[in-house]
Parts: sequence; structure tokens; C-alpha cells
Amino acid sequence: MTSPASLSPAQAAARLEEFTVIDVRAPGEYVSGHVPGALNIPLDKLPDALPALKSASARGSLLVVCASGVRSTRACEILAGADIEAVTLTGGTSAWQGDGRGLDRPEGARSTWPMERQVRLAAGSLVVAGLVAGLRHPAARWLSAGVGGGLVYSAVSNTCGMAAVLSKLPYNRAPRSTTDLTATLDALQR
Repeated sequence: MTSPASLSPAQAAARLEEFTVIDVRAPGEYVSGHVPGALNIPLDKLPDALPALKSASARGSLLVVCASGVRSTRACEILAGADIEAVTLTGGTSAWQGDGRGLDRPEGARSTWPMERQVRLAAGSLVVAGLVAGLRHPAARWLSAGVGGGLVYSAVSNTCGMAAVLSKLPYNRAPRSTTDLTATLDALQR
């Protein structure tokens, strides 16, 4: 499979009005700051959104965004499998902001760490906990081995089970009033 087309932040900004921008991060990440005009469809909800995205892509180009470009690349691959053309933002919102471009934030929204940072914290903490507990109970070291194996599988498969679990936590969910998937899907089909 070939890599999806990508645009730099400068290229995307110059053509932003041409795109329907889809942010595939968790709702909590989305409300902490997103590309102006982006609609939130978390990566794990993307299969449910395919009909609406197909309808939107028939009217114009889709630009898919995440924090760093990893999830948006995966989303573009899923979309390509459904015959939906999309491009990804190289470097995601981190590169967008690093290029001096502003992010939209709903008023009063709290800041949430990017998912990659949350995964690093959780994985690192579990590895250390397994090693420390292993000093007293040697079998506890299997926790560290399990996390290491999961990270290897995550890299090989380009998926992340830990991110999927972390995205379900309350602080990664936005208040219903700020991101309503049903309303987003309805808007895409108009």
C-alpha cells in the first residue's frame, strides 16, 4: 500500500477553504486545540462515518489531521480502502502550531495531553511498576515484558491498543455540547 498524499502546514493553510477538515484525535484532544474549521471524528469512530465522509468527499477534498500525523495517515489508509480520497497534514496540529498557525479552542475548554504523550506516560509507568514490583515478586516482570511486546506489536501493525483504551478515559472525552458525532455526520452529508 502506498502512503497517502500529504500537505505541509503552509500548503494546507493556503488551501484551507478548499477542504473539509477532519480531526481524528480523541474528543478531549480536539477541544484542547484544533485546525480552524476542523470537524472531530475520532479514529475509532471512522468506520461509522464512512458514508458521511464519502458524501463530503464528493463535494470537495478531505484533509485529515491528528496531533503528529500518525493517526491521520492511518485514517487516510482506511478512507482509501473505502474509495474515499483524502490527504493528511504532515506533522499534524503540532506542526501546524509550530509553523505559527493558530488553533481553535472552544471557550473554557481544558487542555489535554496529546495521545502519544499519554501512551508514553502509561507505557513507561507500567514498565517501571513491573520492574519495581519484580524486585519482590519476580513474576511481576511479565508486566514489563507485556508492555514491551505490545509496543513492538503497535509499531509493526501501526495500531495502538493502549491509545484506544486511553481515549475512553473521562479526561479524553469532551463535553457532549462541544463534539457531537451525530451532528458532525449530519453536517457532512449536507
